[in-house]
Amino acid sequence: MAERYSRGRWDLSDLIPARSGEGMEEVFDRLEGALIALEERCDDLSEGISAGPFREILNLVERTSYIARQLNGYAILWFSEDTSDQDALAFRERVERTLADARNRTLFFEIWWKGLNGDVASRLLQASGGLRYYLESLRRFAPYTLSESEERVINVKNVTGVEGMVTLYEMITNRFTFELELDGEVKTLTRSELMAYVRDPSPDRREAAYRALFDVFSKEGGLLGQIYKYVVSDWFRENVELRGISSPMAVRNLRNDIPDDVVEILLESCRKNASLYQRFFRLKAKLLGLDRLRRYDIYAPLQEARKEYPFEEGADLVFSSLKRFSPELSELAERVLAEDHLDSLPRPGKDTGAFCFGVVPDKTPWVLVNYNNRAADVATLAHELGHAIHAMMAKDHSVLTFHSSLPLAETASNFSEILLIRLLLTEEGDPAVRRYLLAKFIDDSYVSIIRQAYFVLFEREVHSLVNGEGATTDRLAELYMENLREQFADSVELSEEFKWEWTMIPHLYTTPFYCYAYAFGLLLVLSLYRAYETEGEEFVPRYLRVLSYGGSKAPIEILEEAKIDVRDPSFWQGGFDVIAAMIDEIAELV
Repeated sequence: MAERYSRGRWDLSDLIPARSGEGMEEVFDRLEGALIALEERCDDLSEGISAGPFREILNLVERTSYIARQLNGYAILWFSEDTSDQDALAFRERVERTLADARNRTLFFEIWWKGLNGDVASRLLQASGGLRYYLESLRRFAPYTLSESEERVINVKNVTGVEGMVTLYEMITNRFTFELELDGEVKTLTRSELMAYVRDPSPDRREAAYRALFDVFSKEGGLLGQIYKYVVSDWFRENVELRGISSPMAVRNLRNDIPDDVVEILLESCRKNASLYQRFFRLKAKLLGLDRLRRYDIYAPLQEARKEYPFEEGADLVFSSLKRFSPELSELAERVLAEDHLDSLPRPGKDTGAFCFGVVPDKTPWVLVNYNNRAADVATLAHELGHAIHAMMAKDHSVLTFHSSLPLAETASNFSEILLIRLLLTEEGDPAVRRYLLAKFIDDSYVSIIRQAYFVLFEREVHSLVNGEGATTDRLAELYMENLREQFADSVELSEEFKWEWTMIPHLYTTPFYCYAYAFGLLLVLSLYRAYETEGEEFVPRYLRVLSYGGSKAPIEILEEAKIDVRDPSFWQGGFDVIAAMIDEIAELV
């Protein structure tokens, strides 16, 4: 199957046929036409509007949103290919200005809708069809919406304000290169290439990789920290001071449609179970013949594991693991590669991370990874193709509702990773290799659960401090070290340079309080996978139904239908119990 595919770059022509000329200008023209058509219906909005005209206006809202996302998606994907490309940057800036203007010109609909009395809104919701949850979500923000003129000012200023600061952060960090000495030769590496060595069997190479990383980030720590403080301050000033939302983190919870108390239960469960991972790190130190792990060593493989997974083989492993669960999911994943919507080739200037972007529901999502032939890259590929599967499963919904909320957005991605690891474990009889695979999964679960939860705990303190008494960048670095000390206790030896680790986490800058979604997602998936092991084939349709909702229904309602109570601490503990059983199995394989 996968032999037809190789590492390469994606093709964006399915989204917009050409980067310049009439093809591109036609998309801008269509957006302008859709905006004018919507604006012409402004006077029709009244409490007495009937269902037919209301639905016509909703269709225009959908149309403008589709075209806007088309342009925004293209701008983000092009810029991600090469963040040093001046044409891509200029196009992104043009799109940001255009969409800020479009948001301002369509604000009248949102403000009218949010301001309706409950009875009128209820009547119109009955006529909204598949857009009901979109409209309900807008109503959630009604108490925090400003006047139309104030909202316009915020939209305009954000483009050259906080959004501009985030763009600068991305440009600065994505152009970083790192000097690493390997076998007597100094190599210049991208960040994704460098990070391959943090999982190297050699402790010296692991340490050298981290030192090379922080040699660059620590030198720019003051600059990157100042950008972060501006982001944190802007988040508070707009959302808490102006809009009146109760706290900085409550802003994200509101957008995710997850109650504050559920997030607190999740974070407390993670904090409580940090000791579980401390136990694992102590066991891992013993298996590696060390008195204690250094922070450089936490991703060290337990043996001289196989080093190379050529792209064709890695892709085939992902497809095979999906096919064993559901042939439909495997076919969807393969579509991403078949349509050249995958960019997997590492190169300078390219976004150093990994992501999936489902731009609009009728286009196969685009996936970016930096594939360096490691086992970790196979897992990343499975993860991001899982995101693509989720988007394609929800393709029958509106452009306004096919994206799932952040906490559920990690469901298919994490589930795909678990299917991959289970395939590898099923086919592997060597106890040493099984131990390696289990430890690798626990390493990755640490990244997705405890590490992400502690990022959010750090953010919560930073937002409080910066917007309270104020703080220097050095104080934020000290705060981060305190966060690491709680996270690892005495199980890991911490080096001073890790105090700058927070400056290299893009989500802290681009999407405050995003990271708890990773913990939510993996713990949810561990529970779902446990149900699959119990129910077998009967579970598959239920799982596919969860994915098919996309963002067309409240996440709590979707989970309740799947018989999951996220307010019950034992639910979250159940996910940690799966990890505990894996640690027990590793200990028994010693």
